[in-house]
Amino acid sequence: MSDHAITRGGAVEYNPVGAADGLQKGVLLDADNGAPNFALRRFELATDAEVPHHTNQVEHEQYVIEGEYIVGIEDDEYTVSAGDSLLIPAGAVHWYRNKGGPRGAFLCAVPHGDDEIELVE
Repeated sequence: MSDHAITRGGAVEYNPVGAADGLQKGVLLDADNGAPNFALRRFELATDAEVPHHTNQVEHEQYVIEGEYIVGIEDDEYTVSAGDSLLIPAGAVHWYRNKGGPRGAFLCAVPHGDDEIELVE
């Protein structure tokens, strides 16, 4: 396998994220493309979508590319929009809400590892 890769936009398949209504994920690069350390994904957050409180076992670096929506991280709440960046530490409780705005979208980079979502009551 080559030490470089390109994924064309038209080749990215978006799938619903089971833990949240109105959230879709497309994998742009990951280990299947030869990326040795990180996965890069694009998420789309539909109008009126809510992603429940949850944790992940790996940190998340996110870059907002479309829309405006609310992100909760632990006890803090932020309204984010295109151009904003976020760091969500591993194990931090976080959630998303798009209250009536246009679709939101963000890029998310995560290190390889267990990225399974664990819902928090």
